[in-house]
Amino acid sequence: MLFQGASALVTGGGGGIGAAVCLALAREGASVTVNDVNSESAERVAASCRGAGAAAFVDTRSITDPEMARAMIEEAASRGGGLHVLVNNAGITRDTLLVRMSDDDWNRVLQVNLTGAFHCCRAAARLMLKQRAGAIVNLASVVGIGGNAGQANYAASKGGLIALTLSLSKEMGPRGVRVNAVAPGFIRTPMTDGLPEDVKQGILDRTPLKRFGTPEDVAEAVLFLAGPKAGFITGAVLRIDGGLSM
Repeated sequence: MLFQGASALVTGGGGGIGAAVCLALAREGASVTVNDVNSESAERVAASCRGAGAAAFVDTRSITDPEMARAMIEEAASRGGGLHVLVNNAGITRDTLLVRMSDDDWNRVLQVNLTGAFHCCRAAARLMLKQRAGAIVNLASVVGIGGNAGQANYAASKGGLIALTLSLSKEMGPRGVRVNAVAPGFIRTPMTDGLPEDVKQGILDRTPLKRFGTPEDVAEAVLFLAGPKAGFITGAVLRIDGGLSM
């Protein structure tokens, strides 16, 4: 088991990619803290992790509050003998064209997707740097690399998350802490299921592998980057998009 004895925390772990990451970590021996503001969803995922033989805990605190994020990270570390893996997965969308985008549409997406990840990274860094070990994986997006019409707020948040990843990899690398990101393309999740069928078909037509990704596709990449087999990888941004963004 790649993560036997390790303690991991996954934000936005109550569904979609986050749930798949939690279960993948649990199957590899990690104790997992499932963070999600939806307590019912988080409890379901935690139960699945326990069914895989792992210790699992639920935390419903909001990562947009810096003190809540700090307390959550410290609590996960105290019961896990340190914090070894942080996966910043929590994210929202409020898609619309720029001329129709409200201040709240902009601010809320940046607050959750980027500032929330910053709060968690900062709290985790204080622990991991003392440990001289740890791995952080941030869930970015190919939209943060190439942009997308109607998603200026989301693209800005994910592009910022990539820049944050690169900066932290340089700051934390000398103490043995690795920071990487994955950039998924179109992944079948509740967030993408609501898109119009013509939009989905257009994406599929432009994807060389001619299928949509699954949460498990992303979880396997996160597992790799967070684990010992990626011990000499930091500052990487791994695209998981079936070739869509080539």
